[in-house]
Amino acid sequence: MRIQALMPMLLLAAQALCAQTASYQQDGKVLLPDPAVTPGKIRTADAKQICAKDFRTAPYRKTNASTKKKVYAEYGVEPDKGICRGGCEVDHLVPLELGGADDIRNLWPQPSQPAPGFHEKDKLENFLHRAVCEGKISLPEAQRMLMSDWYEAFKELKP
Repeated sequence: MRIQALMPMLLLAAQALCAQTASYQQDGKVLLPDPAVTPGKIRTADAKQICAKDFRTAPYRKTNASTKKKVYAEYGVEPDKGICRGGCEVDHLVPLELGGADDIRNLWPQPSQPAPGFHEKDKLENFLHRAVCEGKISLPEAQRMLMSDWYEAFKELKP
C-alpha cells in the first residue's frame, strides 16, 4: 500500500491518541475510572429529593450521543472493541438516583467485563439508594463510597 493511501488512517490514529486523557485505574481485575478525569460530580446532596415517591431521573438525564463519543475518546476506547468488546456503558460514577450530575466529569465508559462490571455496579447503586432512603446511610456517604472506589463498596456491602 502506498504511503498516500495510509495517510488518512494514520491521521485518524494520531487524533485518537491525542484525544485520550484518561487511564483506567484497577482494583484487582476490576476497571475503575480515572479520578483526575472522572472525579464524580454531585447535583444534589438532598436525600429527601431523591427519596421522594415522585422522584424520577428522566429530567436530569441529558447524556447525548456526542457526549458519549467524547467520554469514549477521553478513555481511548471504542464501543464493542478492545476492553469494550463485551459491552461498555457510559455510566455515571455517582448515579442520578443518588444525586449525581449528568456531567462529563461524572461519566466514564464502564466495561461489563471483567466482572464485576457495570451490571454489578447497578446492583450496588440500587442497594445504596434503598439504604439512603431507609436512613441506614447518609447520601453524602453513599456518594463518597462511589467516588472513592465503587468496587470496595461492592465487596464490603455485598448487594
